[in-house]
Amino acid sequence: MKLQFKQQQFQIDAARAVVEVFAGQIKPARESRLILTRLDEELDVFANAPVTLSDEQILSNLRGVQSRNKIPPSEKLIKTGDAYNLTVEMETGVGKTYTYIKTMHELNRAYGWRKFIVVVPSVAIREGVLKTFQMTAEHFGEEYGAINFFVYNSARLEELAHFAESESLSAMIINSQAFNATGKDARRIRMELDEFQSRKPIELVARTNPVLIIDEPQSVEGAKTKASLLEFKPLLTLRYSATHREIYNMIYRLDALDAYNQHLVKKIFVTGIRATSISATAGFVYLERINLSANAPTATLHFDCKGKSSVRRKILTVGEGFNLYEKSGGLEEYRDNFIVLKIDGRDNSVEFLNGVKIFAGDVIGEVGEEILRRIQIRETIKAHLQREAELFGRGIKVLSLFFIDEVAHYRLYDAAGNPCNGDFAAWFEEEYSAAVKELEISSDAYKNYLASIPAEKTHAGYFSVDKKGKLTDSKFNGREKISDDTDAYDLIMRNKEKLLDFRTPVRFIFSHSALREGWDNPNVFQICTLKQSGSDIRKRQEVGRGLRLCVNQFGERQDGDNYSVNALTVIAGESYDDFTRKLQSELAEITSHRPRKVTEEFFIGKTLSDGRKIDAPLAKKIYKSLIRKEYLDDDDALTEKYFTAKKNGTLELEAGVEEILAEIYDAKALQPENSRRKNFKVTFDRAKFEASEFQALWQKISAKTFYTVKFDTRELIDKIITALNERLRVAKFEFSVASGTLSDDGTFTNQSVKNFSADVKTSARVEYDVIDKLMAATRLTRKTLVKILRGMDKKFFAQINRNPEEFILSAAKIISDETAAAVQVKYTRTGETYDASIFIDDNLYSDLLATKKNLYDRLISDSNVEKKFAAELEADSSVVVYVKLPRRFTIPTPVGNYNPDWAIVLREGKEIYFVAETKGSTDYNQLRGVEKAKIDCAGEHFKLIASGGVIYETVKDFADLRARLP
Repeated sequence: MKLQFKQQQFQIDAARAVVEVFAGQIKPARESRLILTRLDEELDVFANAPVTLSDEQILSNLRGVQSRNKIPPSEKLIKTGDAYNLTVEMETGVGKTYTYIKTMHELNRAYGWRKFIVVVPSVAIREGVLKTFQMTAEHFGEEYGAINFFVYNSARLEELAHFAESESLSAMIINSQAFNATGKDARRIRMELDEFQSRKPIELVARTNPVLIIDEPQSVEGAKTKASLLEFKPLLTLRYSATHREIYNMIYRLDALDAYNQHLVKKIFVTGIRATSISATAGFVYLERINLSANAPTATLHFDCKGKSSVRRKILTVGEGFNLYEKSGGLEEYRDNFIVLKIDGRDNSVEFLNGVKIFAGDVIGEVGEEILRRIQIRETIKAHLQREAELFGRGIKVLSLFFIDEVAHYRLYDAAGNPCNGDFAAWFEEEYSAAVKELEISSDAYKNYLASIPAEKTHAGYFSVDKKGKLTDSKFNGREKISDDTDAYDLIMRNKEKLLDFRTPVRFIFSHSALREGWDNPNVFQICTLKQSGSDIRKRQEVGRGLRLCVNQFGERQDGDNYSVNALTVIAGESYDDFTRKLQSELAEITSHRPRKVTEEFFIGKTLSDGRKIDAPLAKKIYKSLIRKEYLDDDDALTEKYFTAKKNGTLELEAGVEEILAEIYDAKALQPENSRRKNFKVTFDRAKFEASEFQALWQKISAKTFYTVKFDTRELIDKIITALNERLRVAKFEFSVASGTLSDDGTFTNQSVKNFSADVKTSARVEYDVIDKLMAATRLTRKTLVKILRGMDKKFFAQINRNPEEFILSAAKIISDETAAAVQVKYTRTGETYDASIFIDDNLYSDLLATKKNLYDRLISDSNVEKKFAAELEADSSVVVYVKLPRRFTIPTPVGNYNPDWAIVLREGKEIYFVAETKGSTDYNQLRGVEKAKIDCAGEHFKLIASGGVIYETVKDFADLRARLP
């Protein structure tokens, strides 16, 4: 397997932010070469050219970048020694290493800078960074050319010499202990070494005037390390992390809320397990889950049962009236009325006749460490197998990760030094073998896959090793020793692609603290922390190893239409509520920059979609409107009504207000879901699919097509010019200075606010290729764009000078909208069709609406609008059968793939076939340009393949659909 990479907009934006801080810096016409003399030998050192801009120019550029990225402007330029400092915040799992490698290439392209040093806090992070350099080498090479990279090793100083002497773009990766620790190896970088021509390695590196990139600076930059970093004499220091302790001129931020909202990381589910003290005499009971169906709810219980020779653990699905004393063979611990009185699906609980009430995930009775850890291991294996069964057919390998607190719990050594299983490994193999035997498997291919992997081969450990090569607990000072020839280490740290291959049997990984940072794998779907109660791992560290979006066997990232497969389940040794509260507290801490309340002042100075800058009267109008619509509560917080309307696409707001409100902190968006509420298996009804009513519709809509486009260039140019002249607004760079008082309760009260605006002041030598940037953003030709710019009102050329980047962004949006509206699309059949597998392989688990006319027994939906629509379909006697079309049922369009919502068969004297798109509003003019274009294209697609036999419409509800019937 080879992982595939594609550039994403946020990574482009983050790299561009760094480059634009130095807008106006001249790329040298020839190489920056220093001639050094040492012991009568001349040595060529290729160094980064110095910054030629004034600090005032850089500060102006910096504030312009911050303004565009909605970051408060810096009051001053923070420098360390002679080095400039910039900070980039990126959420764990979105690809910050990829981003700073791209930034290296962009800085080299723009300014000729070619010497970079990546400083990391640990061996684990160092190896992860090296792996990303290796995996992306070909990807970046196609666009930029090669970059030479290596890991600093004092035994291989010839690599460091080549770094300094080479003309090529070069990157050295070094962990902070290599120059900051006190050991013999660490000191060598500061020693005059005979084998290095009596030179000090660190002095030679410093001659290159490098750009420093610090990965996870909160773990690197202690007081001693900060001083040591100055010895590299950096030109510029870039810091990348999701959790910065100190901020040095922040220029780009993608926080946890951005990442979740943009579907850049997995959605999080939590399976909570909590030991509850009910009574000293209570017997062991574990409530695994509540099962809801069309019939009375049931509960899956674990309890002890008397066997012929011993007491064994039993798992049963039970209903109300179930008597634990009788079914356990008369164990005395259940004599006290342990009879199921009530099973409640609303709060996932079971109440016994004796008054004991437990919730899903609760364990009662005499519960020792072994019982809790076994339950966690069992739940992890079950979640793994369930996920694996869903994704095996899609070619997505599933991995699970266990964190443990002591290596001895996983691996022991006998007197002869031979390895053997510790408790966790032994329990895992027992529970895994039992879970596979109990699993109901319908796929022969998946059944054969499981049969080919013995329990002892499907788990591996990644830990530090001692001098004898034995696994040992990691050292928390970062100086862990990792054996380079350890098979598990190579597989987990260095052979990421091999680990993702189905032919590799390892699917479960056990690790210590070394995996808390620096390593992740896109296909980790379950994380379980097997730790004693005294252990402390921050929740974000736990989930961070599995947030990255998964890939299939072709190395293709599963995003966009395939995003729904990305779900990370955390099997926690505490209740769902406790885990969620702690995680949200951490997330709230790192998103403290986001405002919590919507006030009139919040809107002032922001810009609406039509380019209007919001002043105080308009801010008051918007604020009052939010209150009237009940989108704000008495504390100026956004209400449930607002978030529901946002999800359903029914917000009634002035254009641009929703985008502004996205800056507000949204705790609900970051709240993990309780995995125990996702306990319905959705069954595909093949009989309904094969019935003549649905097959008649399916034959009409299952054909695949491709499109060609054409448009009248002159007409398009005229429309774009008109739209630009009417709608384009480019704001000056603005910043504000507030003064006020800090009250006793910690709140800040503004007493005065002064707003300042100015043109972005760039050097006269700055060259902005506006047309080149518009070409990249709009995909129009240079010739067409030249005609557009020449036709615009001349006043806009002043706006280009005022704020070139803002002009490019605003103009590109208008041009793209007009182009989408103007293109004429012609569809042609490919000769291929969709088959039933797109239904069978879709989401298998949901807790949504039970249905009778759907192709599934439960509805898989995206919003409350869809739930309401489905309920109306279920209730109407004219509806024969319907289905929410799977995400993989797509129609190609010039503005992206389009997935229609519904396929419906009605009978009104005759059968009527309908494909419907449900929207909160059916006002076509309110739809955005891209949405309009997709809907128009879908209309042309269905006209071709259905020949008028299918009605395709955008509807608000079922009454609206009925009004459109012939």
